[in-house]
Amino acid sequence: MYEFVRGPLVWVAFAIFFGGCLYKLITMFIGAHKEKSVLPTWNAKYGFRSLLYWMIPFLSRNTRLHPVMTMVSYVFHLCLLLTPLFVMGHAVLWQESWGISWWSLPPWLADVTTLVVIGGALFFALRRIAAPEVRNVTTWKDFLLLIIVVAPFVTGLMAHQHWLPYKTIVIVHIVTGVVWLIAIPFTWLSHMFWFVFTRSYMGSEFGAVRNARDW
Repeated sequence: MYEFVRGPLVWVAFAIFFGGCLYKLITMFIGAHKEKSVLPTWNAKYGFRSLLYWMIPFLSRNTRLHPVMTMVSYVFHLCLLLTPLFVMGHAVLWQESWGISWWSLPPWLADVTTLVVIGGALFFALRRIAAPEVRNVTTWKDFLLLIIVVAPFVTGLMAHQHWLPYKTIVIVHIVTGVVWLIAIPFTWLSHMFWFVFTRSYMGSEFGAVRNARDW
């Protein structure tokens, strides 16, 4: 089972991930081409300016109005990206499988970033329950996606701490990672890639057409 999930299952997940992303990119381009106001409106200057203002913490007015949400969101997303890429166990697998080596996080720091992701997911879940403006647009799918996101981190921490039989929890960890990878192109998790396009379009619309700021 371990060899299967570590090998063929992971390859299938990557194939679905890249295929799904390519499909989304093509359909998005076709939709933008059909919608006559999208491509003619796009402006590199205003699009990049909008991206810059929204990616740097507290540079946009909206992030300054919600400081707690801003800090939790930025730190959560940073750890969400850095941990899978630079955790030592993953770096070793890259080295063993493809001969690719790079810098890895110290084990204690990887535990910290993992706990940050878990805590951030808990914060977002409680916010969806407590904040009326978010609760009104929340469905069970939002909680399911939070579980999908946080599951590889919980199982990875359990494997590192040897809280359960190691081979069993590693298998579960890989399976949860596969589910996460497959879910990205087909759920709102895809915003990790497509926000570049949506934000640059918003910046172009406000800057080039309305002559106003969108932050």
